[in-house]
Amino acid sequence: MDLDVLNMFVIAGGTLAIPILAFVASFLLWPSALIKIYYWYWRRALGMQVRYANYDDYRFCFSYRGRPGFRPSILMLHGFSAHKDMWLSVVKFLPKNLHLVCVDMPGHEGTTRSSLDDYSINGQVKRIHQFVECIKLNRKPFHLIGTSMGGNVAGVYAAQYPAEICSLSLVCPAGLPYPTDNKFLKHLRELKESERIDRIPLIPSTPEEMADMLKLCSYVRFKVPQQILQGLVDVRIPHNEFYRKCKYAGSALLEPNTKSLDLCPKYPACVQIYPPHAEGDLVACTTGFPCGGCFTSVEIPCWWRSG
Repeated sequence: MDLDVLNMFVIAGGTLAIPILAFVASFLLWPSALIKIYYWYWRRALGMQVRYANYDDYRFCFSYRGRPGFRPSILMLHGFSAHKDMWLSVVKFLPKNLHLVCVDMPGHEGTTRSSLDDYSINGQVKRIHQFVECIKLNRKPFHLIGTSMGGNVAGVYAAQYPAEICSLSLVCPAGLPYPTDNKFLKHLRELKESERIDRIPLIPSTPEEMADMLKLCSYVRFKVPQQILQGLVDVRIPHNEFYRKCKYAGSALLEPNTKSLDLCPKYPACVQIYPPHAEGDLVACTTGFPCGGCFTSVEIPCWWRSG
């Protein structure tokens, strides 16, 4: 065989082998890096751009797509110990001509974290309002979506600033009473009664705890490879100490919020509430996606759809 042809095959083989070996090494040695690359790629594929907004010395991290237009903008609030990228599987179903904003909640991911900040529901509502004013989202009424803890914040926000909200979607919101507790809430109550609320299942520190959390918090059942579980844990571990210090986390999921309960009279025709699954799951899903822990989905209202 001609030496030049042989060299060409060697070079081509090496070019292919390097990324394959890099992927295998990352999967085995640094699975958290793959998780971060995964979210980066997904944001890029969906056209979501990451930006920062400052309110005095406080910094908000958010992703967005599109610009304000004829249809209402959409602001999405994630749950406890999650982050803005949990909404990517919802974003992919939404028309590209909508203005979408997904923000990291106070103290979460890229948003400022301070031991002096108020992380109660009312404290978070105040911060989210600062964020909304920062990016001038309230120039006209917008649609607000929240899930779990973010659903509690969204409900109270709508009650406090009704003029800014045109419609509201609460996905398995905390802060609302339900006829019966699901498996997740029963588990939280047991921990609270035993004074072990710091061991809230939304703060896993091992792959086994991560697997248990996914089983507890998701409707769709599937097996996650051990290395992926490890990667998800590795991404969360730097934040776990902060989450454990947020004692409000358990109580916010357990206790009804009177301000959220006042929503229905104010928004009789434009509030959508997706309660926990009747069989005991935290989130009722039609299409599940990872949000650093929880899995969720929302139904797309007709006015969001293109055409």
